[in-house]
Amino acid sequence: MSNWTLFSNHGHVLVCLTRDSEARLRDVALDVGITERAVQKIVRDLQDGGMISVTKNGRRNRYRIHKNEPLRHKLESDCTVKELVKVVNKASTHSVSRTTGEKTAKTLSGEQPPVPDEETTLPAKAAEPEPGRSAPTRHETTKTKPVKDKPAKPAATENKDRQQGSLF
Repeated sequence: MSNWTLFSNHGHVLVCLTRDSEARLRDVALDVGITERAVQKIVRDLQDGGMISVTKNGRRNRYRIHKNEPLRHKLESDCTVKELVKVVNKASTHSVSRTTGEKTAKTLSGEQPPVPDEETTLPAKAAEPEPGRSAPTRHETTKTKPVKDKPAKPAATENKDRQQGSLF
């Protein structure tokens, strides 16, 4: 089976920036599966095309998505960025912020509704009692550690098959 997707890297980068307007380009590159340098070029293309604007916020960049811009190809020019992103983000309304690790829910208007605080924990291994000691108490065996999901590192072969340019 070949590795291909319907969206180009430009579309993937745009979706990532709509999900987190203060994302680091390094994190976007990991999510999309391309180099940070390629993401920088795509952000420049999106900015030149009027799809996004970039402002400096301290040492970080903030990306504002121009949701009413029409898509660039003649086949989908009657559709706006807002409509495209709405379809793509429909299934994933909750995301985990890379910078804070907190769960957030974002809507297209940029509002962040409250998300219940859930922490997934795993029980620690029960310690073996030392010779001559009694078994550990309940408090000693139920220490919990938060589970952190790390994004999978993309395979190098995936990058060759991806196209650059339009959103699709």
